[in-house]
Amino acid sequence: MKKIDEDALAEAYNRALSLEKSGDFDAAARAYAEVLALDPDDHGGAAVRLASMGRGETPEKAPDAFVATLFDQHAEVFENVLVDQLGYCVPLLVRQRFQALGLGPFRRVLDLGCGTGLTGGALRDMADDITGVDLSENMVEVAHDKDLYETLYVAEAVDFLDDNDDEPFDLITATDVLPYLGALEPLLFGVADNLVAGGHFVFSSETLPDETFAGRPFMVGPHQRFAHAPAYVRQRLDETGFDVVEITDITVRMEEGEPIAGHLVLAKYRG
Repeated sequence: MKKIDEDALAEAYNRALSLEKSGDFDAAARAYAEVLALDPDDHGGAAVRLASMGRGETPEKAPDAFVATLFDQHAEVFENVLVDQLGYCVPLLVRQRFQALGLGPFRRVLDLGCGTGLTGGALRDMADDITGVDLSENMVEVAHDKDLYETLYVAEAVDFLDDNDDEPFDLITATDVLPYLGALEPLLFGVADNLVAGGHFVFSSETLPDETFAGRPFMVGPHQRFAHAPAYVRQRLDETGFDVVEITDITVRMEEGEPIAGHLVLAKYRG
């Protein structure tokens, strides 16, 4: 592996960020290109920032190195920031929908992108066995200390689904995972391969107005998170063998004082 020149990388990244914030997107794009040349694994998420400025191609997903680094850095303050400051309550919304629809208890649950265990905690009394998976080792350590999960893995979600040889689950959750994924096909095929027939998949997504998508199935929004067009989500679910139980309009979180629009999607696997 090529050793990264940390000083040069920091200089290029800070310069790119400053140019982006000043609105000089062309100069920022050139600086981010320097960042990627110095750090091809993209720990700073330059590719995502480029896409959010409308420069360069939209990546299929956020770089694994970026996601792991981001959440490793914020693991200790994650819940305070996300729940208390940004008003994130998707795991509780999941629980409410299950109760309203009379779903559960569940025998085996897989919590993709489990983070510090917010979804695991919300569903703990509704599940016999919960497995958690997250790309951030520090987040998994926080979740482990809560004693919510029977099993925890440090892994990228799709990689875990591809490699898993254990018996299938009857519920798979992915709250706040799609904002780091663009193309949904790998995730959905992986979920289908790991669900029992009649099993459920519940996930949250962020979205934007139709005119902003301009026909695109997904894009990187202004806050460097992926947004998905509802029609794309529905189509891909159907093609992968899922029936949509419901899609609920939700506010995913607050960002700079403004609500982020999204959906809570519950689907049932036909098998």
